[in-house]
Amino acid sequence: MSVIRTLFSLAVHNGKQGLRNSGTKSFRPLLSCAPVAMVGFERNAHSQDITKNIQYISNEKTKLTADPNTLKLDKLPNRPLCVMINWLLARQKHVMKFATLYLEQGFDVVSISCTPWQLMWPQKGSQLVTGDLLKFLSANDNDHPLVVHGFSIAGYLWGEVCVHVMKDPKRFQPLLDRVAAQVWDSAADITELTIGVPSAVFPKNKILQKTLQTYLEYHLKTFHDVATCHYIRSSQMFHTNLCRAPALFMLSKSDPVGAENSNRAVHDSWVRMGIQCTWKCWDKSPHVMHYIYHQKEYLAALYSHLDKYGLVSQPDKMRMRL
Repeated sequence: MSVIRTLFSLAVHNGKQGLRNSGTKSFRPLLSCAPVAMVGFERNAHSQDITKNIQYISNEKTKLTADPNTLKLDKLPNRPLCVMINWLLARQKHVMKFATLYLEQGFDVVSISCTPWQLMWPQKGSQLVTGDLLKFLSANDNDHPLVVHGFSIAGYLWGEVCVHVMKDPKRFQPLLDRVAAQVWDSAADITELTIGVPSAVFPKNKILQKTLQTYLEYHLKTFHDVATCHYIRSSQMFHTNLCRAPALFMLSKSDPVGAENSNRAVHDSWVRMGIQCTWKCWDKSPHVMHYIYHQKEYLAALYSHLDKYGLVSQPDKMRMRL
C-alpha cells in the first residue's frame, strides 16, 4: 500500500508534479489548469485568472481586478454569464471550444477547474473551490441570466455548491434562482469516482489506472469522515438540486464514467420535482467527447435548449455552426 500511496502522491499532490515534454526542456505541471492571465484565444476571446480555480473568459480585453477577500471585480461586466464547470484535467484549448459557443451568443464565461488532489480532499479542496464560486457570483451579481454548463465531476461540484447554499440560503439561493438553464454533459456520480479519476490522470496507461483505482477504493473506505461522507452528501444534493432551472442531459450509453443509469436517476428525480428536463443519449461516444463525435447533434440539442429559454442572441452565428 505504501507504493500505491507514493504513486498517488506523485500523480495528484497539490499539482506540484509534472510531465516533461519529450525533445524539449519545457515542464508542464500535471495538474495545472489555469493559463497565464489575459492570454488571447481563438475568436479574440481573452482569459484571466480570478483565483487558481476560477477563470474569467470574455470577448472584451478589459483587465479585471478582483478583491482578494470578497472576489468583487473592479468593473462589473454587463452581460449574461455561463458558469462552466470543467472535467478533471481539462485542457484549455478544449475548454475554449465550449466557451466560444457562449461567447458568440453574448455571454461571458466563468470557467471552474478542480484538481484531483482537491477532489480527493474536499474540506481542503473542492469545498473551497465551490465556496469561492458562490462568493464570486454573489459579489458580482447583476440582472442578467446565468447558465450552468457542467462536465463530468461538475455533478459532484454542483452538489457541493448546493451544500453551501443550504448553509446560507438567504445569501445564495437567489443566485440559483437566477439560473435560466442547466446543461449536464457526462455528469459523473460518486459510484463512478474510482473509474473516472484514474482515466483522467493516466489516460494512456492501463496499469497505472488500475493501480490508482485500487488506491481510490482504499481511500474511500479509509477516509470516510474526511472524504467519502462528503461525496455521499454532495450526491444527495445533486439528486435534489436546489436549482430548478430547465436542464439538458447529454451522455452516451457506452460511457462508464458518466453512466446512463446514474444520469437517468438524477433526471427522474428532477422530473419528479417539477424541473423540465431534456434527455439526449447517444449509443456510443467517449466520456466528455460527445461534442467531438456528434457535433451537429450536440449543437442542435444545446442551441435548442438555450433558444427555448431566450438565451440565443445571435441566431445567425448559431445557424452557421449547424
